[in-house]
Amino acid sequence: MAPFPADIDVHNPTFQWILIVMGLATIYIAVVRPAMKKTKDPLAKTPSMNSLAQQRSVERQMQNLLVELSEMTRQITAQLDTRTQKLLMLIQDADERITQLKKLENNNSTAPARSWPALTESSPRNIPIPEPADEQHQSIYHLADQGKPAGEIARELNRPRGEVELILALRPPVERV
Repeated sequence: MAPFPADIDVHNPTFQWILIVMGLATIYIAVVRPAMKKTKDPLAKTPSMNSLAQQRSVERQMQNLLVELSEMTRQITAQLDTRTQKLLMLIQDADERITQLKKLENNNSTAPARSWPALTESSPRNIPIPEPADEQHQSIYHLADQGKPAGEIARELNRPRGEVELILALRPPVERV
């Protein structure tokens, strides 16, 4: 029985190279690959390889680490307790101030509101509208009289909205007849 088919030329250089490559691949799979799979895990060693002194050293280090962790936990807990107390005091202070503000608000709401002098029969019918000192106030008043909201006025005049709202809020009321 022939190991190869009859039509294969064993002396062909291409065939020889194929055999060499296959041999190298077999050696790689059989020898090199299993050696690479072995991991170098220090925990994979058997306990008998570590000496008793090394084991006790590791045990002491672990105990020291646990002591340090418990001390750190105690410190963090104390800091959290302190901050909690401070927050509770601040909340209590804020509640007291809110109560004071509500009392002041109630006292101010019972006081008579400031009113502008009303027109009477004896007063003249044509009261001149006070002109603002600032021309920009005039333009704000003019746009407000047209019914435009404060935001739109602020955009048109390129002024902050809060400023426009303040100017309109401080505008003296004018009775028109």
